[in-house]
Amino acid sequence: MRPTFRATALFAAFATLASTVQAIPKITREGRYLYKDDGTRFYIKGIAYQEQGVVIQSDENQFGEPSNFIDPLALPDACARDLPFLTELGVNAIRVYSVNSSLNHDDCMTAFSNAGIYAIIDLALPLNGSIDRIVPSWSTNILGQYIKTIDAFSKYDNVLAFNVGNEVVINNGTAVAPYVKAAARDIKAYLKSKSSSVLVGYAAINGPSTFRDPLANYLSCDLSGNNQDSTAIDLYGLNDYSWCGDSSFQNSYAGTFGDYAGYNVAAYLSEFGCVSNPPRLWTESGAIFSSDMSPVWSGGIAFSYFPAESAAGQFGIVTISTDGKTVTTGEDFTRLKTQYNQVTPPDSPAKGSATASTYPACPTTNNTFVASTNLPPTPNEAACGCLLSTLSCRFTPATNNYTAIVGQLLDTACQFVGTYGRLSGCDPTIKLSFVMSQYYQLNDRNSQACSFAGNGTVNPLAPSSISAADAAASSCIANPDATFVPSAPASTGGGASNGGSTSTGNSNSPNGAVRLVGDSNALIGMIAMAFVSIASAAWTLA
Repeated sequence: MRPTFRATALFAAFATLASTVQAIPKITREGRYLYKDDGTRFYIKGIAYQEQGVVIQSDENQFGEPSNFIDPLALPDACARDLPFLTELGVNAIRVYSVNSSLNHDDCMTAFSNAGIYAIIDLALPLNGSIDRIVPSWSTNILGQYIKTIDAFSKYDNVLAFNVGNEVVINNGTAVAPYVKAAARDIKAYLKSKSSSVLVGYAAINGPSTFRDPLANYLSCDLSGNNQDSTAIDLYGLNDYSWCGDSSFQNSYAGTFGDYAGYNVAAYLSEFGCVSNPPRLWTESGAIFSSDMSPVWSGGIAFSYFPAESAAGQFGIVTISTDGKTVTTGEDFTRLKTQYNQVTPPDSPAKGSATASTYPACPTTNNTFVASTNLPPTPNEAACGCLLSTLSCRFTPATNNYTAIVGQLLDTACQFVGTYGRLSGCDPTIKLSFVMSQYYQLNDRNSQACSFAGNGTVNPLAPSSISAADAAASSCIANPDATFVPSAPASTGGGASNGGSTSTGNSNSPNGAVRLVGDSNALIGMIAMAFVSIASAAWTLA
């Protein structure tokens, strides 16, 4: 173990070099390879860089996902503390899993750029800021949140990629894949509208090839049949922990990676570093950056810089003092540093000879891969706002935030609006307002039927009958299947535009997951009573 106190001085040194250091090279994709602007091939030699949020273990959180997060790119002092160690490791990229678009990231991003370090940024936030695996939607609140993050980071030259999801699609849950592909389609269109060359990526969980391989092909395929990239990702990541202990390419990677021999876009290991057979030797680095894998793979991200608990064991290569000022490196750090600093990946093929990507037709559904080629429409904030104005009862809690309970309530509501009905792309609060309005209408517009323990408000300007409301709603969303280039959210408040974000850069305050104000049992009771009636009296919004 080695405690160190030198971070601030070195961070200042990096900052003073800003005027003399050349701009970080631009990275582009040619076919399935990444290249610097001088034509040399680029490999991601990175590390996951985010402190673990609070994880509440429960049957409903089998993935051990955090309920909040700390934005590491909004903490200049922490970046100052860590940058020398990242440089010592020899990394050229970090992966960050959640960021707060309302915070300032200038100091960290500029310092990392000056040090030659790129950032791969996941756009999702914990809980209601990501695509739900069980009851998915691609809606205005998530799209708006993604766009706000893109806009916040568009000024930095070292953003390598934006990930639209991480392990959203699992072996027995491939029906969610169209929502991920729709997110990639819309984010890609938005980036192109801004003349941005930042890559659009996804990080997949590893698993049986019967679902893993079709998913990879599905995310990089063309739905139009015209060899277009508009619905395909640019960068495929695989979270792979198959190399454990003192293994070898043949014993750990050869079979899996042979499945990707003909893959059409850039690929990398978005996480690696098995802990089930300690100590971690990190010898897989030699294979990842070797000619065995370079024909398809472009590097990887070691997991993780900060300590992280999991069912598999303890990750992390450093520890941070309780006052947040001191970094102590462990043997994992030393071994990874040794391995990373001795790799020399092949500089081939040359950029000029890289074969352009082709985008094949999408794989068909089968018993193990049930993803539809019919994607959700582009979420339309203006249309959803128009729709909200027609609803007679609105969900109006005393906070802009909403919790998983809202998702549970409107899961059933979605059954009444079709797979991609007129409500499918709207913020969950609008969907819940729809359900509440149904209950209010079915109770003869009694004002108490719109209270829900103070969480609902009557809209006096709404149409007075179901038929009139139906007609008004249909006029708001005349083409529910439309796809188009999205624009930045018009508002900056809660709900549709920001997913209820309340996180700060240096705290454990929740982001996108705050307690519901009022009596949640009242809402549960309402749903139990209302859904039977709604089933026979739902608006014709599908």
